[in-house]
Amino acid sequence: MQTVANKTVLITGGAMGIGKLFAEKSVQEGAKVVLWDINQNALKATADELRSKGGQVFYYVVDVSDYKSIEQGAQQVLNEVGTVDVLFNNAGIVVGAMFTDHTVEQIEKTIKINTLGPMHVARVFLPGMIEKKAGRLINIASAAGLIANPRMSVYAASKWAVIGWSDSVRLEMEQMGYKNIRVTTVTPSYINTGMFDGVKAPFLTPILQPETIVNAVWEGMKKGKPFVCAPFIVNFVPFLKGLLPARAFDLIAGKWLGVYNSMNQFKGH
Repeated sequence: MQTVANKTVLITGGAMGIGKLFAEKSVQEGAKVVLWDINQNALKATADELRSKGGQVFYYVVDVSDYKSIEQGAQQVLNEVGTVDVLFNNAGIVVGAMFTDHTVEQIEKTIKINTLGPMHVARVFLPGMIEKKAGRLINIASAAGLIANPRMSVYAASKWAVIGWSDSVRLEMEQMGYKNIRVTTVTPSYINTGMFDGVKAPFLTPILQPETIVNAVWEGMKKGKPFVCAPFIVNFVPFLKGLLPARAFDLIAGKWLGVYNSMNQFKGH
């Protein structure tokens, strides 16, 4: 894919953060942009801002933790905008706490938004891509889905699930012969959006600036890359985990790189 011009791009969690940046890039290239978010005020403000820049923008208040809200929103999009060509599963939340301090509500909400949400959103829009035999599905997972980390247990679990599901869908599309439907799984480390305020960047793993990861994902999306990992050291995590005994890996990740203490001062939202 060379450009998203004249295509329809849908972004969950599109009102703020990197979701908004994906929307800005879509508008710049001349796409129709569909924003989903649960924050109505921020959603309208972002849509108005993008429209003032000449963007063709549609927005819907959708709760991606509720599959009925997803299905209702999808029907509105299909009726009012049309088939989605590029889908960014971007919405997500994190609870930075020891597992024993999580409430039932926090556990269920994290899994519903981070794991079930992307599955249900893809479920309602993939048929349109299959009908066209073309499309892009980008699932924002996390480096936390590749490495265990104290105070991120439920978040890590939600992202491990996304990685396994997302890459399996990629293979399914290829096996079914839909070679122009590309699925990209994104595994960034901490991003400076406010979501992870207070974290301490592990050694060799700088906190990513939003524009940096958005640019990398955007190019990966166009090229149809299976994975976009950032920073580069994230690429080595699966290799090292497979090669080293668990205690040796703990020594490197926990003591030498400082990953296991990175959430100690977490105060994000």
